[in-house]
Amino acid sequence: MKIKLGLLYGGKSAEHKVSLQTALAVTKALDLTKFEVHPIYITDKGEWIRGAELQAPATDVKALQLGTNDQVISPVSLNQELFPAQVSQNNGAIDVIFPLLHGPNGEDGTVQGLLELMNIPYVGNTVLSSAAGMDKVIMKNLFAQAGLKQAKYVSFIRKEWEKNKESLTNEIEENLGYPCFVKPANLGSSVGISKCKNREELEVACHEAFQFDRKVIVEEGIIGREIEIGILGNDEPECSVAGEIAPKKDFYDYKAKYEDGDTELIIPADLTEEQYEELKTLAVKSFKAIDGAGLVRADFFLTREGEFLINEVNTMPGFTPFSMFPLMWQNTGVSYPELIERLVNLALERHEEKQHIKHTF
Repeated sequence: MKIKLGLLYGGKSAEHKVSLQTALAVTKALDLTKFEVHPIYITDKGEWIRGAELQAPATDVKALQLGTNDQVISPVSLNQELFPAQVSQNNGAIDVIFPLLHGPNGEDGTVQGLLELMNIPYVGNTVLSSAAGMDKVIMKNLFAQAGLKQAKYVSFIRKEWEKNKESLTNEIEENLGYPCFVKPANLGSSVGISKCKNREELEVACHEAFQFDRKVIVEEGIIGREIEIGILGNDEPECSVAGEIAPKKDFYDYKAKYEDGDTELIIPADLTEEQYEELKTLAVKSFKAIDGAGLVRADFFLTREGEFLINEVNTMPGFTPFSMFPLMWQNTGVSYPELIERLVNLALERHEEKQHIKHTF
């Protein structure tokens, strides 16, 4: 029998467009002889809309932007509204949800919590690992606790910046120096990120970052190579080959990632066997530090001194044609369709295990 797979995409997030591109790529890769695919679109206003079962891959992003001709649903009764006739007979419920959501209100544990409450299997990281992986400050605190080396950073909320701008600027200049990178704490895809070379640029960058989040993180600029690696699994995670980002611009920004492809992706990265083994060990350590599940892309800096510094993990890496995660696994011998199937199976495996947890005593 086919697996009934719900594709959940869009979302009320600055990364809405990225999610649509991811969903488009996934529909093109799914084997419709194995999956019964049901699109569930979350608009940028937060409405949930379901479309008809896909009979063929989506032709373009517009085809996935469901509208008034489709059914608006309540997320708290997801299965019942997807299969109202069959659910009463217990044979039509959706088997697994694939949340192809990036950023807040999707990658941050909110949707994962909803699916947990409804006891619906879902692909990817849990509530805790999603939330920890979304908040760069919490993530870095966990990495520090796990003993992972990382760049120096300073973080603060909007109110602190408004009240203590001068003292925070002095702290950044004293502890981090220039250049430094200013980022919204809870966002990805390089949205709202700026590279600063002086105090004036720092102030402008903080204003920009606060448009996307109430908390900002400022990191020291690291001179080194940008190395990434994919992690796949639950309790026994595996690593892909490593990849290297070689941006032709100042840094790997949103446009380079998703629009013009103006970046060289080197796969596999030029590492010694010893460096690769060390990288895998550190990557698995970062995965376990956030209690990861399903998939994670771990990003590192390799300094001139040959030291790996963890930058961040991404708990829902994109699946666009320019994305590193599927490309690294493809070069490891796992094709894109096979990667999706493995993720679905990992989700079902994790869900089955949780069903054996006792809730009474």
